[in-house]
Amino acid sequence: MSRTRRRWAAGVVSAAIHIGIGGLLLLPGSPRPDPQPLAARPPPIEITLSVPRPLQTPVAEPLPEPGSETGSPAPAASAPVPSEAPATPPLPLAAPVATRRPVTPPEVRSELAVAAVATATMATVSEAELVGAMRAGDTGGQGSGSGGDGGPGRGQGNGGGSCDMVARLQTKLREDDDIRRTVAEVQRSVGGRALLVWDGDWRQNPGQAGKGLAGVRQAIALEVAFAPAACRTQAMRGLVLVTLSDAPGGARVALGTGRWRWSDLLR
Repeated sequence: MSRTRRRWAAGVVSAAIHIGIGGLLLLPGSPRPDPQPLAARPPPIEITLSVPRPLQTPVAEPLPEPGSETGSPAPAASAPVPSEAPATPPLPLAAPVATRRPVTPPEVRSELAVAAVATATMATVSEAELVGAMRAGDTGGQGSGSGGDGGPGRGQGNGGGSCDMVARLQTKLREDDDIRRTVAEVQRSVGGRALLVWDGDWRQNPGQAGKGLAGVRQAIALEVAFAPAACRTQAMRGLVLVTLSDAPGGARVALGTGRWRWSDLLR
């Protein structure tokens, strides 16, 4: 083989080798693994879209005509609920101040009650009206004076007999402590005036269930009922005065009218 052919053959082999090496260099390289694995991704969220339903408008029922067979009243339309106004807090109330009333003793209350009631309607006799009134020891059946509160009883009169009914009544009333105490309390409430208990009828006194001071009336009626018949029928005129004490300002009761008899007290 000539030298020229050898050079061409060597050139062809060299070119083929270079082409092969260049082709290897042009091939894509293998992917490199990530130095760190990626974090796990969360599962995807499912979103469902739905079409909203149309709102239904309530249909009002027709009102029944007047005179219909049912006759049932139509249901009342629901009134709109007013919006609640904001509540106003109540104003604080002032604490009540306790006041203590003075306590009146029971004794004072009873005396005040007797005084208030007695002065209102209690029948009394003044000193001028008692001038000449028959007293204990006057056994002639005479009496003078005028009835209290405008009642009759003024005049003079004579009655026969020796019955001293005033003394009998006076002794009977003085023996009862309750009667003397009651008459004295009432008399003090009316300014010391003598109490008129009978002027043709037993006087209605305040605070008493019946007419007249109950104890005085019963004692007088009992004494008159057991007196002799001649004494019960003794004719009297004007007032008589019965004293329950000989002390100045002692308790006194008066009774009598224009013309009367002791038996009249029993009616």
